[in-house]
Amino acid sequence: MNSAALGVNYTPRAGWFHSWSDLDPSAVGEDLAQIADLGLDHVRIFPLWPLLQPNRTAISSAAVDDLLTVVDLAGQHGLDISVDLLQGHLSSYDFLPSWVSTWHRRNIFTDAEVVAAQHELARVLGGELADRPHVTGMTLGNEIGQFAVSYHPDPHPVTDAEATAWTRDLIATVDAALPGRRHHHSFDDCLWFKDDHPFTPADAVTLGASTTVHSWVFTGAGQQLGAGHPGLGLFGRYLIEVAALWQRMLDVPADRRIWLQEVGAPTPWISGEDAASFADTSIRSALRHPAVEAVTWWCSHDVSRELADFPEVEYTLGLFDEHGALKPIGEAVSRIAREQASGEGADAAPEPSAAVEPLQVDGLDPDGSNRSVLSPRGEIFTRWIEDALAGDVRPLAVGTGGTSELHAVDHNASPVIGR
Repeated sequence: MNSAALGVNYTPRAGWFHSWSDLDPSAVGEDLAQIADLGLDHVRIFPLWPLLQPNRTAISSAAVDDLLTVVDLAGQHGLDISVDLLQGHLSSYDFLPSWVSTWHRRNIFTDAEVVAAQHELARVLGGELADRPHVTGMTLGNEIGQFAVSYHPDPHPVTDAEATAWTRDLIATVDAALPGRRHHHSFDDCLWFKDDHPFTPADAVTLGASTTVHSWVFTGAGQQLGAGHPGLGLFGRYLIEVAALWQRMLDVPADRRIWLQEVGAPTPWISGEDAASFADTSIRSALRHPAVEAVTWWCSHDVSRELADFPEVEYTLGLFDEHGALKPIGEAVSRIAREQASGEGADAAPEPSAAVEPLQVDGLDPDGSNRSVLSPRGEIFTRWIEDALAGDVRPLAVGTGGTSELHAVDHNASPVIGR
């Protein structure tokens, strides 16, 4: 396996992300101690934008202090930490400040004053995090591009050029505020597969320190293959191959890395009994790709059943249950983490990039206008999975033919609740 980082997206056991409004450092410390005890080396955290910036011209010093408390607790437990900037969106819930909503409705990507406020928050947080060396960097927000997708119930429309400019400029501000770290933007897999998405594969593979990938089998792979299918554990690896294809196609430097920033085992597509083996397959297959720099599991702790109205898939994604008990999936992830740390895993070496003949993708347009041919609902994905299950994990390569035999698939009109 690749000697990449292996960590987890931190979901507080007590109160989920609502706990940011009444932070209990002792509870957070207990959670982080559990994570460190698994042998994981990093966490990603999600402070809520409305709490950090309750008014366009006011950043809450108390909320920033709470953020720093969590960052420092992670360091005390030997964990590196990545901080998300604009939250944004989490587990089907949107968290936008009141000053961009309803009577104060403003576009979060194009309104000049709103964007200026985002940059000011980035400067403040970057300055506070700068003297904490275990902070690996910041991500602009959790799948924040989903606000621009056409089927969002309350979209913030943006053109391709505006989406690129928003991302590029905010990353530049974060780079300046927190220099010498690795900063990213993140997105659900809709960016890779939805033809009219204004955030494009070019944004994914050219902006930020590396390319991030979020793997959720409920966005098409599960529907295509069926619940419990052995190929579902390879969907994360497929997305890595898709990202690598776009990097080659757009002449991105060969040393650009890929971060599998989210991957989880959602029911009913993955049963509780199969979750541990799904995690094992997902993580090991990702770590064998030589470009992968990190895998970050979603998520650390289950959502409490006392909290209402979550999609059912969200309640049982943790390595620990809602009471803090380690689950079999947590044991499976811990085994891999300890192998990584010791270098004694049976699959210590990554696969060579040209181990098998590539699967040709003919007629893919660089602007992403027919990117849906790579969708998990399409022919390329089905062929790739069949080959992978037979033992040939194939890279994807751009062919020279037309698109007459590869038809765009309907990944475009399928409303999926994002993460």
